[in-house]
Amino acid sequence: MSSTVSVDAVVDHDLLERLTDRVVARPRAERVVAVAPFSGTPLAEVPLSTPDDVAAAAAAARDAAHWWAARPVAERARIIGRIHDLVLDRRAEIADLVQAEAGKARRDAFEEVADVALAARYVSARGPRVLRERRRLGALPGLTRAIEGYRPKGVVGVISPWNYPLTLAISDCLPAFVAGNAVVHKPDSQAVLTALLARSIAIEAGLPEALWQIVSGDGPVIGGAVVEHADYVSFTGSTATGRIVAARLGERLVGASLELGGKNPMLILDDADLDRAAEAAVRACFSNAGQLCMSMERLYVAARVREPFLERFLGRVESMRVGAAFDYSCDMGSLMSQAQLDKVRSHVDDAVAKGARVLSGGRARPDLGPWFHEPTVLDGVRPGMLAADLETFGPLASVYSVAGDDEAVELANDTPYGLNASVWTSDLRRGVAVARRLRAGSVNVNEGYSATWGSHDLPIGGMGASGLGRRHGREGILRYTEPQAIAVQRAHNIAPPAGMSYDTFSDALAKSLRVMRRFGRP
Repeated sequence: MSSTVSVDAVVDHDLLERLTDRVVARPRAERVVAVAPFSGTPLAEVPLSTPDDVAAAAAAARDAAHWWAARPVAERARIIGRIHDLVLDRRAEIADLVQAEAGKARRDAFEEVADVALAARYVSARGPRVLRERRRLGALPGLTRAIEGYRPKGVVGVISPWNYPLTLAISDCLPAFVAGNAVVHKPDSQAVLTALLARSIAIEAGLPEALWQIVSGDGPVIGGAVVEHADYVSFTGSTATGRIVAARLGERLVGASLELGGKNPMLILDDADLDRAAEAAVRACFSNAGQLCMSMERLYVAARVREPFLERFLGRVESMRVGAAFDYSCDMGSLMSQAQLDKVRSHVDDAVAKGARVLSGGRARPDLGPWFHEPTVLDGVRPGMLAADLETFGPLASVYSVAGDDEAVELANDTPYGLNASVWTSDLRRGVAVARRLRAGSVNVNEGYSATWGSHDLPIGGMGASGLGRRHGREGILRYTEPQAIAVQRAHNIAPPAGMSYDTFSDALAKSLRVMRRFGRP
């Protein structure tokens, strides 16, 4: 069966037409054609929003946010819990659209479904606890009642990329909703359809329609308008664009969380379980055809185990099934676009021209579809090569030999990025010790990326050029709030009582402070 027939067989074009009507855009707006990466054939026409449309979306979201913030947090959490159930109920339909729009293998599409369910379950269960008011230590024991509360930001701007059209569309919205905010969301122009389906499922679960406004269009124009109208921005994308977003928001003193690029290292220590490490390295390097900010692009292998590891790893890479299929018969799908294919080709060709050696793969596969490329492993990659210095964001990994842990850590940290890392060893204490030396926001010991990413109680984000702020965990919810301090003073003012001089008052206060320190009171 051709990929064209496969895409047409699973896509409900009437549904897509109804979904695209939900983009905030003027009547008879200009439209762009969304295409299926498996085949390059049209999926739907998506209307383009204007900056005025973004302003209207933000105004509608702001009106809705006032009502939503007044609802009990438990009520907001229940709706998110229903999103969890609906996503699982409709997992096949969702996976079909994710594959059609993003060109990924079925297993990678289901990974998005599972991740959204995990996110919804965490936010619905933990949101009320995270957001409840808390008693804090007051200035004067017994006389000052201190309360910490959290108020929603208002309108959150979410700017999500194309590589995970479901996960990165909805997972940053859910904590914003439970915290009492509305969202103006600009998915990447190549990933609007799945975001619209996610929104329709949320509305079916009970989310008020006005709370989630989706706009579509060119990033520099529409993304800039979202940044201009938002009270907080969650951005996932390139480091270069993230710096622009941060600069724009800095002018307005508006906060942001930015998950940006990565050049992630995997360290294979000399006592690693090589079969397990090789199997996981395939997933860590080539899930979603390497179009994953958490994926591994640099493999540092202890010299003593280099050859047995490569034998296991390359054998598994060469047996990968690459193709277009709406079932689990393929291990890797297509790249997202011609631009991504061109980038992968330029990194491979540049490395080979400068002396690197292809250990596996290395070729585009137009026989499978317009933007397919083989999973590729290089040896001999050195500084000055594109594949060494820049994030490829494709099915390309480079292998390096290291003498021991110290060299592996030094080379792993020799990058401006610091998003994710992986350490493989049979000694878990050793693995954690090495992990603590790595400059990365998340480190997986004996896993590639799923252990940290799937542990939704952990904060996830980058160091250095990989971004700022965190998604997931307590931090991922509280980023969408303004902490508020309330203090109630009982009986006595924090000032000298009537008739007491400031000299006497200051002496008494100094003695009290010494006593409190003696008894360990903060």
